[in-house]
Amino acid sequence: MAKESFKTIAQNKKAYHEYFVTESFETGIELTGTEVKSVRAGRVNLKDSWCSIDNGEIFVKGMHISPYEQGNIFNKDPLRVRRLLMHKSEIMRLLGKVKQDGYALVPISLYFKGSRVKLQLGLCKGKKLYDKRDDMAKRDAKRDIERAMKNREKY
Repeated sequence: MAKESFKTIAQNKKAYHEYFVTESFETGIELTGTEVKSVRAGRVNLKDSWCSIDNGEIFVKGMHISPYEQGNIFNKDPLRVRRLLMHKSEIMRLLGKVKQDGYALVPISLYFKGSRVKLQLGLCKGKKLYDKRDDMAKRDAKRDIERAMKNREKY
């Protein structure tokens, strides 16, 4: 069996700042040929993207894929709505969580798995302002501790 290679294209770091990610799912994404070429060049932005479920299908909105330079007439709108590929039962389970528990579906990262483009989708719950401050304080404290340990090793 050949080992699958993973190559990360884009990450949504803002998602970890804004939300608690409780669960993540791997989904396929429906792209055109010129979009795939643009993705291979790394011209993707997930920053303000989100997902919604309509008529039993899941869509990603707000994901920006820049037009491919050599694409001419085959280029699509950079912000068009793109369909995600998941099993119907998974989509229905996510729909129940989003409707009842107040979760949000947020794209976390876009990557190649072999030759296919995959999107990591996070089931997220929003953070309050004090949660964000607490996370920043923990991160700063950890950084200070590591810096102190590094300086201590020098002497």
